[in-house]
Parts: sequence; C-alpha cells; structure tokens
Amino acid sequence: MAGNTGPLSPRAKLAVTAGKAAAAVSRAAGRGSGSVIGGKVALKLDPDLLARLATHLDVVLVSATNGKTTTTRLIAEALRASGPVVSNALGANMPAGITSALAGGSDARYGVIEVDEKYLAGVARDVSPKAIALLNLSRDQLDRAAETRMLAEKWREGLAGTKAVVIANADDPLIVWAASSSPNVVWVAAGQEWKDDAWSCPSCGGVMQRPGDDWFCGECGFRRPTPSWALSGDYVLDPHGSAWPIHLQLPGRANKANATTSAAVAATFGVPPQVALERMYQVQAVAGRFDVVSFLGRDVRLLLAKNPAGWLETFSLIDGPPAPVILGVNARGADGTDTSWLWDVDYTRLAGHPIFVIGDRKLDLAVRLEVAGLDFRVCETVDEAVQSAPPGRIELIANYTAFQDVRRRVGN
Repeated sequence: MAGNTGPLSPRAKLAVTAGKAAAAVSRAAGRGSGSVIGGKVALKLDPDLLARLATHLDVVLVSATNGKTTTTRLIAEALRASGPVVSNALGANMPAGITSALAGGSDARYGVIEVDEKYLAGVARDVSPKAIALLNLSRDQLDRAAETRMLAEKWREGLAGTKAVVIANADDPLIVWAASSSPNVVWVAAGQEWKDDAWSCPSCGGVMQRPGDDWFCGECGFRRPTPSWALSGDYVLDPHGSAWPIHLQLPGRANKANATTSAAVAATFGVPPQVALERMYQVQAVAGRFDVVSFLGRDVRLLLAKNPAGWLETFSLIDGPPAPVILGVNARGADGTDTSWLWDVDYTRLAGHPIFVIGDRKLDLAVRLEVAGLDFRVCETVDEAVQSAPPGRIELIANYTAFQDVRRRVGN
C-alpha cells in the first residue's frame, strides 16, 4: 500500500490553493468545471506539482483513442473495493486537468488517471505509475494528434523500460508494438472491430495478415502475443482459465472489452475479478455518455462518438430500425477542425433508421449521408430534430463539442 510521503511544501500548498481558487472563479463565471484553468495556474506556480501530488498514490494511467474515459471510471469503481480513489472522472486528461484532479486526493490510496494520447509518456515520467492500461489506437484529430504509427512509436520510446505493469490489448497491432518495449506486459484479448489503421506492420511496414482473430506480419514475424486475459461473450477469462460473468448497465461489446481490461488492471492491485466486475455494475453512465434523458416529452439516449472507430462501435449498440437517430457533428478545436474523417465512417449501417442531422458541420455530414444513399433531414437545432422524430426512443450520436452542446440544452 502506498503511504503518504508527508505534507506538501509551502510552494506546493500555495500552488494547490491558487489552482482551486482559479477553478472556483471559473465555475462561478459559468465557464465549466474549472479543472483545466485551475491546473494551469497550479503548474505555473509549481511545475513539479503533478509529481508531488502523486507520490503517496498507487497510480494507474489509462490511454487510448476510444474508451479511456469509460475504462477509467470502471477501474476506479473496481479499486474502491480496496481503498479510496482519486480520479479525473470527467475526462480532463491533459496535465493541467490531471493536476487539478490529484489536488483533491490527499486522502486517497489510488490514483486512476485518464491521459490524452499525446501526453502519456510525459505523465508516466511524472507520476511513476504502478500500472498503465493501453486500449487501442486509431485515427483521431489528425490536425492535432500524430498519425497513429508515429503515436505508437512515441509510446514505445516513452514506455521503454518502465517499471509499471502494462495492461495492453493484444488484438491491436499498434498497441502491441507500443507496449512491446516494456519489460512487464499483461496481454488482454479485448478485440478490435476497427482495423483500417492496422493493415500495415508497425514494425517493418509489411502487409498484416489477419486469419480469424489472429494477426501477424508475413515479412518480419511481428505477431499477436498470447493473451492471459480475454473477453469471451459475456465472460472475462482470467489467467487461471476461470470465467467471470460481466454484468454492466453500460451497453455494447466495447464496454465489455473495457470491463475485461479493467478487471485485469484491478487484479494487478490485488482486487479479484469477481469483486471488480460486481462493482463495475454500479456505473450507469460516464460523463453523460449512455444516459437516457427526457427532453420535449421524448426519451433520448446520449451517445458520444468522436472518430471512425468510435462511430463504428456506437452503431453496433443502438436500437435497430425504425428507431430514430440524430447525428451531431461540430469541428471546433476540441473536436479537430478536419472533417475528412466523415468519409471513413460506414453510415450505410444506419439504413432503415429515420435520420436527423444537427451541428456546426451538419452540411458536411449531409453530403456524406447523401453519397451513402440514406434518407435524412437537416435540422437547425436539437429541439427541431427531437420534435421531428417519429415515435420510439431516440438515439443521439454526437462528436465531442456537439455532445456537450446537447447536454447543456437537455439539462444533463
């Protein structure tokens, strides 16, 4: 068990106090939670504050293109079986937001931290994690983040020789390449539905072969490692071959995969799979994702999808036709300003659904749906879309800032 290493220095205390004050001012001004500005102020006053705040914690870092917020929440819930947890549960996953979260965890035993992909190696250096969970890598915000192969290489270099146990998805070649530089890896068969970013070998550039669930490079021999944990239907298989049932309130196969990785992480901290999985059932929604809200007399399920892989997973869990679907797309700074990714999404999967399109870039999306041969209606507001939808629970799928816009409008 990690023990508190003593009180913070006067400089660190001042930084924490100033950060909390800045966050409070931001909240009072209606500018959001204030975690990012609070963290920026604190780090300005003490650049080493993140490392100082983590010294008494057993830390697990979670990074991926998709699923990291949900997996962070599931791990945090599992580890609470063994002690108090501090976590950036709302997804502020860059150093400033992480610093703000840890500033509130002086009595915690565990720190469960979601980390933006670009910052993983740096945050790992600062907080000396006991475990690092790597879920997947796929194209996302290419105007801001690196191309996926470059990002995997940065992870590989940054994690080389780490003392942390790395819990990694054996089904994603980019994750395997990134994690293979680490001396202690626990491989998890979590699956990979989106494969369009992993057809070339990250080791040599050769063409990947994908027979069934296996994968390998026919040129250099880079191949899928043997997993010790696996998702099998509605069960988690542990390294001893025992099968533990997954009971989640969160929908879809992707969340079962997240639960499988979370169980493997929890086991690293001594929490048995049965206990971990039972605690995960308590998670009903994650920062508004998967919530069903009542709006204008209709039930609307809120679903977040930020990139092609995320949209593909989301399409697999929505109600079937003729359930109405609202699609919202923005292209602001937090989303990535490039909307070319819309052409990588297979929108034909929505055939048979009444479709309504909203958001800043609704016309970009409308062109994409037109090319896909789908019937849809462009709406100016979420109110208009909901009022226009035929009977049935409405599935609302939106990218990041469009999702936040909807949450504010529906009061969630």
